[in-house]
Amino acid sequence: MSKIVTGETEFFKGIGQVKFEGTGSDNPMAFRWYDENRVVAGKTLKEHLRFAGAYWHSFVGSGADPFGGPTHFFPWDKKTDAVERAKDKMDAAFEFFTKMNLPFYCFHDVDVVDYGNDINENDFRLGALVDYALEKQRASGVKLLWGTANLFSHVRYMNGAATNPDFHVLAHGAAQVKAALDATIALGGENYVFWGGREGYMSLLNTNMKREQEHLAAFLHAAKDYARGQGFKGNFFIEPKPCEPTKHQYDYDAATVYGFLQQYGLLGDFKLNLEVNHATLAGHTFQHEMQVAADHGLLGSLDANRGDSQNGWDTDQFPNNINEVAECMMILLQSGGLQGGGINFDAKIRRNSTDPADLFYAHIGGMDTFARGLIIADNILQNSDYKKLLNDRYSSFDSGKGKEFEEGKLSLEHLRAFAVANGEPAVISGKQEYLENLINRYI
Repeated sequence: MSKIVTGETEFFKGIGQVKFEGTGSDNPMAFRWYDENRVVAGKTLKEHLRFAGAYWHSFVGSGADPFGGPTHFFPWDKKTDAVERAKDKMDAAFEFFTKMNLPFYCFHDVDVVDYGNDINENDFRLGALVDYALEKQRASGVKLLWGTANLFSHVRYMNGAATNPDFHVLAHGAAQVKAALDATIALGGENYVFWGGREGYMSLLNTNMKREQEHLAAFLHAAKDYARGQGFKGNFFIEPKPCEPTKHQYDYDAATVYGFLQQYGLLGDFKLNLEVNHATLAGHTFQHEMQVAADHGLLGSLDANRGDSQNGWDTDQFPNNINEVAECMMILLQSGGLQGGGINFDAKIRRNSTDPADLFYAHIGGMDTFARGLIIADNILQNSDYKKLLNDRYSSFDSGKGKEFEEGKLSLEHLRAFAVANGEPAVISGKQEYLENLINRYI
């Protein structure tokens, strides 16, 4: 267990370090499934899952929505000086990270410290907090999983940053990314994320889509080249999302981003940071997005949350669907795990969850859900007939003419001749209901 690190003020008083107590425990402040030292499929749960706290929702999210103002009023948000106020917020964050025993955290630049309109002043503020974060990291052992720049909130980015039709805005975005990259590198961040919150369009009537995507590619190349020149050896991640806040975003889903990276020569440096709620907004399951990424060698990192089937927007709720997570963990295990990233809780407690303890309950539930899902997934893969059934379904391609087809040895004429010679194919069941029941049986 890590050491609890607090500042001059303890912000989460009365809450100690959350520990594993097992499934027999009724303690709401304990893990029932996440035993970080439990070995599953050759690695500990801590190594597989690499949990990270998300700075933005947990320490900045106010509970405000389009219909009402804030409901979360933070004790670390009192001081008038931006840097001193940000240090209090960082004290609260690292107190939480260490009480939750989270090995990693993630941030946007403007989450760490408030930004104004002066680039030099913003760089100074972020630099001061980087120095403070280094102290916190050394004291706690908590590491930076990834950093990123918020290129979507400020009014200047209303038409995007890298895809903005105004070069002046693009340059501002580049300045902000440079500072965020410098901060990530200084803090030993293992990855850097790009989420194109407004890299898209609201109407094609005023959009040159081809030119905007070319600008986005050039921007990503410039950022990548700068970071590599500064010695950064980690991954760059792109986080797909189909829409919201734009009508259409250029990073629509995993397949779209793969095509973009391939077209513009970025595959060697970039992987994907996938989010559950973004997958459902794109009309996919999270399993689909993970499988697409894994099939292309791009399964980098995960944003853990969920949506609401009755709401058509990004609700960012904490994950609790065991079936969904177990199926996702089957993909993770079969693909060899995450490539450089981890699982961060890009999720927010609800507007009416106003007690300090609620943030702990939310993370405990999310971490237990993923730990339990991974354990179930490994049990299915090791002890059921799942893999045999899947392999058997494609067995006609393992030998004979099917194998020759996969090897590129059969022409269209060959295929026709085989069909004529062998008559009508047998009807073979896909056994979907059996497989769905199998998942439930292991839960």
